Amino acid sequence: QVQLVESGGGLVQAGGSLRLSCAASGRTFSNYAVGWFRQAPGKEREFVAAISGNGGTTVYADSVKGRFPISRDNAKNTVYLQMNSLKPEDAAVYYCAATARGGRSSYTTRTQSDYGYWGQGTQVTVSS
Repeated sequence: QVQLVESGGGLVQAGGSLRLSCAASGRTFSNYAVGWFRQAPGKEREFVAAISGNGGTTVYADSVKGRFPISRDNAKNTVYLQMNSLKPEDAAVYYCAATARGGRSSYTTRTQSDYGYWGQGTQVTVSS
């Protein structure tokens, strides 16, 4: 089992940057693919980005591609989401999630139901 804790959210002006962190404790973190999702008020939770256990594969939602690079440091059991050129529509609660599917491989998934472990979320607010 793995426990996830997000941090790094806050208030930023449009055009600014934030870096979210997802710190994991528990079993071998490199065996888990990790995804970031977000949920804005009144909207469904949506996929943002994901990275494979070995860090070799990344996938992105079209809305963030080129702005939100995802990375991981397995030695620190942490996944990062660097959010650049933020827009008001990026405001949401951001969640990280982990799945043991695929182990330490190139597996990633955009599907929420594939993830068995979730953090509590961190709020990102973007002022215009």
